[in-house]
Amino acid sequence: MLVLLPPSEGKATSGEGPALDLGTLTLPELAPAREEVLGALTELCSGPEETAMDVLGLTPGQADALKRNLDAADAPTLRAADLYTGVLYDRLGLPDLLESVPDRVRERVLVFSGLWGVVGAADRLPPYRLSMGVRLPPLGGLGAYWRRVLAEPMGDLAGDRLLVDCRSSAYAAAFKPRGRAAERLVSVRVLRERTVDGRIRRSVVSHMAKATRGDIARSLLLEGVEAATPEELAQALRDLGHTVELPEGRPGSARVLDVVETG
Repeated sequence: MLVLLPPSEGKATSGEGPALDLGTLTLPELAPAREEVLGALTELCSGPEETAMDVLGLTPGQADALKRNLDAADAPTLRAADLYTGVLYDRLGLPDLLESVPDRVRERVLVFSGLWGVVGAADRLPPYRLSMGVRLPPLGGLGAYWRRVLAEPMGDLAGDRLLVDCRSSAYAAAFKPRGRAAERLVSVRVLRERTVDGRIRRSVVSHMAKATRGDIARSLLLEGVEAATPEELAQALRDLGHTVELPEGRPGSARVLDVVETG
């Protein structure tokens, strides 16, 4: 089983480890593509600040991210587990899991990234800022760029394992298994159930879904769940106290796992 995660908008701003070594990252065969994206990002951030801020979708208060991007090749690094912060990562607690169940985290957790494509939790990275939704000159949309690059190596890495997809839509675009392999991908969707005027209403949760996805991923890793099918995953999560539903899927399509919260 693999747990697929998005990065976080919020990131640590400094590291204390050795400089970036692309050969040590998960899927080292991605090094040429990573170099290409880093080169394009460096070129953008070396030019007019206003242009770079606009392309990267940064606010005036985030201008310091440009310098971090320019320094990325030589800056001190830190583990991806420590770099990514925010709601999902606060609930997931990757640094703690790397201490308590290190093998599971290293073998099962993948974080998708606009700059690096995909990395492991223990990979050492410099602070940076580049969302998957960016159209980076001259490469174009990063979702489409990485989808082309990642199709074969991610397909090989995934093999016949179940993929628990906690990514947002922008990052899910970077890798979408096709055909029968798609049936092994389960997207985690969070629903809120409330009673309104005597009727039960459900709505899809957006921002705070990150917290629930962090809880789900932590449960799977901490308890060492080994699910081979969507049905086994749903039952394992029920056994761990989560309220989940698994709607019927279509042949050749990814499945959706609904996590239902009340209140």
